[in-house]
Amino acid sequence: MNIEELSKSQLILLTILVNFVTSVATGILTVSLLDHAPAFVTQTVNRVVERTIETVAAAAPAAIIQAPAPSNQDLVTAAIGADAARAVAIYAADTGTSTPAIAIGTYLPKSRAIATAAQDALPKEVLVGFTDGSYSAASLAHEGSGIAIYGFADKTVLPKASSPILIASNELRLGETALALSADGAAATGIVARVSEKGIHTTLPDIGAGSAVVDLSGNLIGIGAGVTPGLLISADKVTSLLTATSTTATSTAAAK
Repeated sequence: MNIEELSKSQLILLTILVNFVTSVATGILTVSLLDHAPAFVTQTVNRVVERTIETVAAAAPAAIIQAPAPSNQDLVTAAIGADAARAVAIYAADTGTSTPAIAIGTYLPKSRAIATAAQDALPKEVLVGFTDGSYSAASLAHEGSGIAIYGFADKTVLPKASSPILIASNELRLGETALALSADGAAATGIVARVSEKGIHTTLPDIGAGSAVVDLSGNLIGIGAGVTPGLLISADKVTSLLTATSTTATSTAAAK
């Protein structure tokens, strides 16, 4: 049969056959040569083979070792730690820290803003206390849908902290873990029980108005409404106000 008449599959099989026969012949020839070779040559070849096997065997386990996946407890403690680092106390600007905090909120580093639950007693000018012990003046930037957003002056130096992702309510799953710190600093765990037009219903206890609730990744699910225990104002409303604030600020700058 003419080799040019072979199909692609037949050519591949023929190539494999030739390689197999060649490797067998090479092995037989090598063994025959070693049988007639001096002793020191045989010893050298054996040592090279042994060293090669030892090197491969030692490197193989290291290649397959993987870092253990974090446990659920590790995820919980890390998420609560991130939540705690962003928790802030809000004081009235005219009295400062001489009086108790009027509200608690969560720091959103990427937006340079503070989000809290809107209350009738919230003033327009406040003093924000961060977990590192620093204080910064802030002004009410936007308010609506039960949320108040405070912003800082451009030159204000703010603490560094991880920026949470604001989780949309339609991305939440029933039974998803919800973590929070109450107004007195106590950690609380629960689950997302229901999502409705009124907000996000969880099994969390009364954590206080303005307390941030996060998932296992430390991302913001919502903010305590302070009306019904476990009821949260969704992070969607925070996102809407932040967008509105940015748009208003841009329009004002353009007008100037």
